[in-house]
Amino acid sequence: MEITRRELLSALSAAGLLPVIPSDPASAAEVVAGSARLLANTVAVFAGTAESNARPETIAKLAAIDTAARTNLTLMDAAGAGELFAGLVLGTDEANLNTAFRRLYEIALATRTPGGASADLYENTAVQRRVIDGLVWLYARYYGDQSRGYYGNWFHWEIGLSQHISKTLALLSDEVEEYRPDLIRTYVASMDAYLRNGVDGDVNLDSRFHTGANLADITTNRILQGALLGDATRIRKALTDQLTVFVTIDPYHLNHGVTDGHYADGSFIQHASVAYTGSYGKALLTRVVQALKILHGTGFAHGGELVPTVHGWVKDGFAPLIFEGWMMEIVKGRAVARTDTGYTDVAVLVEAVVDLSSLATGADATALKSYVKYVRSTSPTTLDPAGFVSPVSIVRYADIIGDAGVPPADLSPASRSVAFNAMDRTVHRRSGYAFALARSSERISKYEYMNGENLMPWFQGDGAYYLYLSGQDQTQAYGVDYFTTVSPYGLAGVTAPAERRQTIPELYGKPYYDNPGHPLNFTSSSESQNKYVYFPRGTNRHSGGAVLGAYGAAGMVQSDDVAYRDKGAGLLPDDFVVYRNARATKSWFLLDEEIVVLAAGVGDSAGRAVTTTVDARTAAPDDQVSVVGMLRDGRPWAGTGIGDLHWLRYANATQRTAVGYVFLDTPPVRVALDRVTRSRRVVRTSNPDTAVTRSVFGVTVDHAPGARPTRLACALVPNAAETGLRSYLHDGPLKVLSNTSRLQAVTHTGLGLTAANSFTPGRHEAPGMRMRIDGPASVIVRRERRGARGSLTTVAVSDPTMHRDTVTVLLPGRPLREVTSDDGVRVRATHGGTRLDFDTHHAYGRSFTVTLRGET
Repeated sequence: MEITRRELLSALSAAGLLPVIPSDPASAAEVVAGSARLLANTVAVFAGTAESNARPETIAKLAAIDTAARTNLTLMDAAGAGELFAGLVLGTDEANLNTAFRRLYEIALATRTPGGASADLYENTAVQRRVIDGLVWLYARYYGDQSRGYYGNWFHWEIGLSQHISKTLALLSDEVEEYRPDLIRTYVASMDAYLRNGVDGDVNLDSRFHTGANLADITTNRILQGALLGDATRIRKALTDQLTVFVTIDPYHLNHGVTDGHYADGSFIQHASVAYTGSYGKALLTRVVQALKILHGTGFAHGGELVPTVHGWVKDGFAPLIFEGWMMEIVKGRAVARTDTGYTDVAVLVEAVVDLSSLATGADATALKSYVKYVRSTSPTTLDPAGFVSPVSIVRYADIIGDAGVPPADLSPASRSVAFNAMDRTVHRRSGYAFALARSSERISKYEYMNGENLMPWFQGDGAYYLYLSGQDQTQAYGVDYFTTVSPYGLAGVTAPAERRQTIPELYGKPYYDNPGHPLNFTSSSESQNKYVYFPRGTNRHSGGAVLGAYGAAGMVQSDDVAYRDKGAGLLPDDFVVYRNARATKSWFLLDEEIVVLAAGVGDSAGRAVTTTVDARTAAPDDQVSVVGMLRDGRPWAGTGIGDLHWLRYANATQRTAVGYVFLDTPPVRVALDRVTRSRRVVRTSNPDTAVTRSVFGVTVDHAPGARPTRLACALVPNAAETGLRSYLHDGPLKVLSNTSRLQAVTHTGLGLTAANSFTPGRHEAPGMRMRIDGPASVIVRRERRGARGSLTTVAVSDPTMHRDTVTVLLPGRPLREVTSDDGVRVRATHGGTRLDFDTHHAYGRSFTVTLRGET
């Protein structure tokens, strides 16, 4: 059902966002002045100012602008008959049309960029008119005819082309009015007409195409178009629509059915079910900060009201996912297969934070600037601000880095555990490492594949994890080369059946499944394509975990995806290929020195062989890598093979990194160290055909075909030394209390901490657990002695199913007295101990914490 204007305004009012838009309509003079200021701001954002461009820090950026423009002009000079740019074929490939408009924008940009190498291009009327003639040429042949347009990817027609066109017109607005005064209205009318997922040439907030980052792009384009037209109504409408992306998503009270956006726990979702902070979330952040900059001082918006919200996104949503300047793989969707690195991703974020700090005030501004310095100080590679969009941002960045009064500081503690349960992700950080876990469920996609990107993604949401080690260049550990050289069936943390799956292009001869005649209407952009091909969800409900201070627990029941389920129900075409998953119930307990991994019920009901990969790490082929360990019978181990191991240590002397593995209760493991060479094109069809060679280390547990379900328990020990690993041999601090498909629990005596995940209805307890859990839950209990004052017991609980109203935990022994508790926690003495009831109704995986005191 289409959302009404009244409903939209009511939603914005409830979120406290209506004050962003001035209540009184502007006068005609104010609209003219505001539109002129908005266009001037836009020029300053993209071209810089005379003051910014006089700074030496912008030399590289200005040179890049000049080079792009001159290259494009040369291509125009060399164009043959029927071409605008030499060699660029138009008419059937919308990406080429997008390239044509981008090249015109790049030329226009150089003509508005003061300083640098483009002195002869700056304000060059002849060159500007050449760009305008190019716009006219493209419109007449390839854009203006609505019946011939809109082939290929919808994104180009509704967002990409409009973005280049709108910015080009904004840069050249004065000359366009002088030379071709009809062109702005002509193009705006066509841009409206190409919003085919909209309503009457405008945004449709009920459309799955007009959400999140896409909505921010569309509305920013329309704000620019409103300024070009001097149309305050268009600007206000676009701004009102854009404000919806600032509303925190409440999954129990969705606005116009949209699940895309930021959640209370810091999660960000795009495409309805994809964990996407590191790609679309990054794009959204960039676009809204740019919108705030171009609106500044125009009178069309009170943008300062939005700065605290965006600051919160950075602090709670982005910062935990950035480790020493690297964006973690778990939130990048199909972008993990691109050749851009995690450092490049973070550079985009840094520019947005730099600009946000200029809009913030007081302590918030200081905190953002300190974070910029912190990223710079912790990254092993130097961020190149020449890659920033704006020369003004480059100068601001230089000023922050050079300000001795701004100390480098993270936005949150160095030791922390973060449960992004709304997007099935978990991050655990300590000063020497970060652990990132990707889960999936009936709410969140197992992976994202699209447009020939991320060709072998099948297990990336099945408990795949990434252990980042401090001081390392992460391009040597992860990024595109990790997915290129590590088997998709052998990603760290994954339990997979032994089979060869085919990529979508291999299966269907094109980047998608094409069957428009089927009742589900499979086309390249259909909902069925999304549901079953591009980003299928799991069929399990259980995926989540609890956080207690800096400690965490997470659990997941591995499942088939919706395509396998629905093919079995006869809902999908006969030629649509589906794959059955292996089975496992898994937990991850996140401590100080260890990440404990438990898996139970590991196997396959179809009788296939199954592998569970404890870890997979890559290194340059010439790195000095060593593998040593100890068997359970006390004999030393070195190198590769299959062995009944007690512990193992992988070390890369070249990178000065090491990881230890303690096998608490694990069948014999297979250790491999292989030299692998593959082309980056195996993971993305448009990647360069560049051969990559890596030394690939793997620790795997094999399950024979037809074998009964088994279990395993081990601990990853980042930065471990051999002496430390030996300390786990006898009466070590870790003990597995239970490892079944019903209950998984561990205790760490040194921390006084016990953590458990229960997966089924009924009561759950185990010897030494010292608690009883009712039904599925994630629970962490920490007991601390406080001398004569008695002892403190702190309990954290989360509902990993997202569907329980109440979770009950019984702590046996003497009754404990409540000290502090979150809302929704009830404490009462009962026969045999202390009963804790946690009101998890509509909590969406949030952890509830209570602290109790026991008398000595």
